[in-house]
Amino acid sequence: MVKPSILFVGTGNMGNPIAANLLRAGYRLTLSDLDEAKFADLLPLGGVKADDLLASAHGAEVVFLSLPGPAQVESLLFGQGLLAAMRQGACLIDTTTSSVELARRIGAEAEKLGVDYLEAPVTNAIDGAREGRLGIFAAGSQAAFTFARPIFDVIGEKIFHVGAHGNGATIKLITNLLWFVHAAAIGEGLMLGAKAGVPLDVVAEAIKASAGDSWVAQHDISSIFAGHYDPSFSLDLCCKDLRLAHEIAAEQGVELKMGGLARERFELARQTYGGNAAELHVVKLIEESADLLLRPPHGQKP
Repeated sequence: MVKPSILFVGTGNMGNPIAANLLRAGYRLTLSDLDEAKFADLLPLGGVKADDLLASAHGAEVVFLSLPGPAQVESLLFGQGLLAAMRQGACLIDTTTSSVELARRIGAEAEKLGVDYLEAPVTNAIDGAREGRLGIFAAGSQAAFTFARPIFDVIGEKIFHVGAHGNGATIKLITNLLWFVHAAAIGEGLMLGAKAGVPLDVVAEAIKASAGDSWVAQHDISSIFAGHYDPSFSLDLCCKDLRLAHEIAAEQGVELKMGGLARERFELARQTYGGNAAELHVVKLIEESADLLLRPPHGQKP
């Protein structure tokens, strides 16, 4: 089977390893990013620079987006006219963590233009992107999902067809809401152990072997112990996703009490350390308040 040609837009922290896996699987990718250096490593794998973005969109069978958020998606598709440039019968796959409202708007416009649209946010972080084991929440028609499934099989491990446009964003933002609640809380658990004098490596392993285990415990404690707080995801992105989750909650009439507390903590971390600071600076707030770093050996001062 001949693989469809792909215009791949957005080769940042998540997009770059996704694109690399598609190139290794034999897909033909034309690449675009505001920072061309971000896809320089993909050119030796067979990627080609998009000299004319709209012309490339018209020539592609698939347009694949991996962008920071809904503002960038809206600007690209509607402001720059990328969606209108796509040809009838082509497929738009957007893996951006976006908003329900925008997903529905794109779906309605794509239908008018004869473009298949899959809202398909992904999860499992850079590690999952690099290793081809992303979780994918694809919303759109069954026909579009069936067409895109071979692409998803290259980059993902657990792939869900979640129904109508907007459902992808809803599910992804639920998962991120839980991630951020856990991230805001994991530092408190570690600090309790640290202040009690329990070796931090023992505290960490006990959490992972107990009912207190979570993806955050498995993935993020090592970043806290390393002292880099996971620079692959910024506080700006955390706060953006928490805002979007609260927008869904407001629409549905659901109060997010735990989510609201997490949002307050992440906003404080952003105000304190800046929006580009790494996600787990929300834990650094706890360290500075307690005057103790959460990394072995026990007893280090900030």
